[in-house]
Amino acid sequence: MDKPIVILVMGVAGSGKTTIGLKLAESLGWSFHDADEFHPPANIAKMSAGIPLDESDRAPWLAAMRACIEACLARGESSVVACSALREKYRSFLMADAARVKGVYLKGDFALILGRISQRQGHFMKENMLKSQFEALEPPQDALTLDASLPPDEIVAEIRRKLSL
Repeated sequence: MDKPIVILVMGVAGSGKTTIGLKLAESLGWSFHDADEFHPPANIAKMSAGIPLDESDRAPWLAAMRACIEACLARGESSVVACSALREKYRSFLMADAARVKGVYLKGDFALILGRISQRQGHFMKENMLKSQFEALEPPQDALTLDASLPPDEIVAEIRRKLSL
């Protein structure tokens, strides 16, 4: 690959973004960045209390994510970034350079995702907030869409195959 790219792995909480993102980045020898790392403490406190974020909460978080993506590309570093990017306007903001930022959407139904979230220990995203994520979700039309119920290694192999990585 002659130009660096960023793969944005998207989906609701519990869809496997971090698991897939880490495995994909490792398999490619690329860096990995998780959107959870970019939340300010106030956002984490709010979500930990079971309160969904509003647009004013998301703005600095999305700006930090975009800055990370732009910095990777400016350094010539290919990377994998995991971010929910639930709405089209968030994806448009994060994927400003469509030639170098590729979207991968992990699609799963509510029952699958609820089962995964209920198994989590110590994560700020709580089961009762999952409904708000599905309500906010605008499934991407222009991303590689994969079934989140597949085994992680199969998903990673499919991403690599479909994106010629």
